[in-house]
Amino acid sequence: MLRDAVRSLAEAKIAPYAAAVDEEARFPQEALDALTANDLHAVHVPEEYGGGGADALATVIVIEEVARVCASSSLIPAVNKLGSLPVILSGSEELKKKYMAPLAKGDGMFSYCLSEPDAGSDAAGMKTKAVRDGDFWVLNGVKRWITNAGVSEYYTVMAVTDPSKRSKGISAFVVEKSDAGVSFGAPEKKLGIKGSPTREVYLDNVRIPADRMIGEEGTGFATAMKTLDHTRITIAAQALGIAQGALDYAKGYVKERKQFGKPIADFQGIQFMLADMAMKIEAARQLTYAAAAKSQRGDSDLTFQGAAAKCFASDVAMEVTTDAVQLLGGYGYTRDYPVERMMRDAKITQIYEGTNQVQRIVMARNLP
Repeated sequence: MLRDAVRSLAEAKIAPYAAAVDEEARFPQEALDALTANDLHAVHVPEEYGGGGADALATVIVIEEVARVCASSSLIPAVNKLGSLPVILSGSEELKKKYMAPLAKGDGMFSYCLSEPDAGSDAAGMKTKAVRDGDFWVLNGVKRWITNAGVSEYYTVMAVTDPSKRSKGISAFVVEKSDAGVSFGAPEKKLGIKGSPTREVYLDNVRIPADRMIGEEGTGFATAMKTLDHTRITIAAQALGIAQGALDYAKGYVKERKQFGKPIADFQGIQFMLADMAMKIEAARQLTYAAAAKSQRGDSDLTFQGAAAKCFASDVAMEVTTDAVQLLGGYGYTRDYPVERMMRDAKITQIYEGTNQVQRIVMARNLP
C-alpha cells in the first residue's frame, strides 16, 4: 500500500517536473510541497514528536519510489533523515522535542555537515572548531558538499572541541540557518542531482546555546559514524530507485522501437541485457531491504550490511543506467529522454556518504 501510494504521488506530482528541475538546476519545490502535504518528507520522525514513525524499510521504500522518477527530489526524505538522525540517536529529550516537531510538520528541513575542503574521506581530519564560552559554544569553520544547504533550516554540524584527541575530540551541534554568522557559498555546478543544491556552509563566530550540543562532548564523531551506518541504506534506496526508473523506461522503449522489421525487444541480445539489468536490481533490492531490517533492529552486523547495500546498489545503478542509455541508442544520449539524466544522477550514489572505495574498507574491517 505504501509503495502504491508513493508511486502514484511521485508519478502525478514529481515526475512532470523532473526534467525541468534538472535542466534549470532548481530546487524541486513541487516535490517538497507534494511530499510535505502527504507527510512523506520525513517519515522516519518518531510518533512522539509528531512524525509518522516509519521504520527503516518504509523509509527506504519512500526514497526508492521518489528516486524512480526524480533523484533530486528523493534527497528531501533521505537528507532529512541524515541530518536529524544524530539528534534522534544521541540528542537530549529537549533537543528532540525542539527540532523533530518542526521537521515532522514540514516547517524546516535538516542537513548534515561533516565534510570539509580538506576532510572528505578522512572526516576525522576536520578543522571546524567549537570553543566554549560560558553557556555558549562559538563555532568557526567551513563545511563543504552540504546537501540542501541554504534551503534547510537546521544543520547538524560536527566540530572539533578538543584538537588533541582527533576523532574523540569532535562534538556535534545543531545550528540554525538564522543563527548570526551562518552563510552559504554559491551552489556547486554538478554532473547530476542538479535539483538538490550543494553548497558550502560558512560558520563565522556562530554563538549557539550550550544545550544545542548533541550528546556528550567528544561523542560527535561516533554519532556521525553511527548515523552513516543507518543512512547509507537510504543511498542504496536512492540508487535502487534510479536503476528501476531506467529499466522501466528502457523496457517500454524497446517494445516500441522497430529495426529490421520488428521491435528490438524481440532480439535476444536486447532481452539478455534487460534480464541482467533486472537481475542485478533485484539482488540490490534484497540486500538493501535486508540491511534496512537490520537497521531497524540495530543488529551487530549493521555496519557491514549498510556499507554492502550502499556499495552494491550504487554500482548496479551506474551499470543499469549506462545500459539503459545504450538500449535507447542515439536517443539515449539526448536530453529529450530521461535515461541520460538517470545515468548522471546515478554517479553520485557511488561517491557520497562514503565513496565505494571507503565502503570496501568499512566492509573489510567488519567482515561478518
